[in-house]
Amino acid sequence: MTCLYSCFKKKGASPPRHTTEVDDVVSSIQNTTLYTYRELRIATENFTPANKIGEGGFGCVYKGSLKDGTVAAIKVLSADSRQGLREFLTEIKLIADIEHDNLVKLYGCCAEENHRILVYGYLENNSLAQTLLGGSHSSIQFSWPTRRKICIGVAQGLAFLHEEVQPHIVHRDIKASNILLDRDLMPKISDFGLAKLFPAHMTHISTRVAGTAGYLAPEYAIRGQLTRKADIYSFGVLLLEIVCGRANTNRRLPPEEQYLLERVWQMHVKGELVSLVDTSLNEDYDAEEACRYLKIGLLCTQNMPKLRPTMSTVVKMLRGEIDVNDDKISTPGLLSEFMGVRSDKDHKDKAKVKNSSYTDSAGSSKLEISSSSSAMATSHATMTFNSIYDRSN
Repeated sequence: MTCLYSCFKKKGASPPRHTTEVDDVVSSIQNTTLYTYRELRIATENFTPANKIGEGGFGCVYKGSLKDGTVAAIKVLSADSRQGLREFLTEIKLIADIEHDNLVKLYGCCAEENHRILVYGYLENNSLAQTLLGGSHSSIQFSWPTRRKICIGVAQGLAFLHEEVQPHIVHRDIKASNILLDRDLMPKISDFGLAKLFPAHMTHISTRVAGTAGYLAPEYAIRGQLTRKADIYSFGVLLLEIVCGRANTNRRLPPEEQYLLERVWQMHVKGELVSLVDTSLNEDYDAEEACRYLKIGLLCTQNMPKLRPTMSTVVKMLRGEIDVNDDKISTPGLLSEFMGVRSDKDHKDKAKVKNSSYTDSAGSSKLEISSSSSAMATSHATMTFNSIYDRSN
């Protein structure tokens, strides 16, 4: 089944369920534009495959030129996807009224008949997954100052969501493919389809687990108790990827090097963190700062969520305004151990994964492919766990 077929139904098809809910949400939007389907069809030249810049279980993303000349990214959600409908409503509700330099800008949407389309600002340099982690496929040179700017920018965007927006927002899917880059390589956090509002009086939200393998905080994956600390864990993994220039998991590497977080911890214990910095930088970087960034990544991924710093503190540490205390860095949480990916005899605590369903964020079985800096491909699935149980000690 082609993407176009799944994204669009013929005229005359019966209207989708939940139309009233969609209409209620869309009619309440104030700071965005309501586009007609015809406008967006013209903008994308009838959704020609030549303009398609992304594809996933949710549907397709097209580059388009709006009638005022603005270039936009037009995200067409599958009309058949129940989860796609939820994500459509979630994205509108959460980001229609917020704006930040490090968040994608929602221009508007279309909810005509059975069409569910979101219109965002177009970002010229795609995502970190396809550029920095995409092997030799990108011509962009990620210097150390550029990487520093990206790390701080993403941290600022998350701090805004976690601490300034009311109610607070937990993104739930911070990863390299959801960090987009504009023409100046300014990072923008995208894809709020899995995000959750987090009222200030709540300690956690119990929810069905969703996210991406390699970025999931273990305590969230195991117990389904969501806090902002889950996003901070994901950011920590992303930070390590940016400094090291490789994906968090690469099973084509020797066993001891396959899991980036575990590798960084091992090198931290040995005092050899500098050996992990991306070799493509050709040693043209501030070694002390690069090692500090790796240590911040370890602080963010500590096994005990309460020990992870807030995102506003992370921003200050990245800027060098707060020192990083090596003594406060404790063992990271490794989801691979809980899922039984490794058979390390030294670890007794594991989890059983029963009836687990690995899907992308819109419910399909399509896998996202990213690569290490040496063009070694590794697969990451955005996944939903139906049930994960702790094994009693």
